Amino acid sequence: MPISRHDPYNVREAAQIIALGIRIEKRRAYGKSTAALERQADRIREQAEARENARAKGRKK
Repeated sequence: MPISRHDPYNVREAAQIIALGIRIEKRRAYGKSTAALERQADRIREQAEARENARAKGRKK
């Protein structure tokens, strides 16, 4: 279930994205690579959007 009607994320996904954002910023501060963490956050976003798009498509019928 999404947090709000404007966001596709549920509470768990939102918490994961926030935690990943914090880890990304910490790694950037130390000058380390953040590509893997950014891909993980992108994967979470894509899955949430796909799930909510499928639900919305099912509701329109």
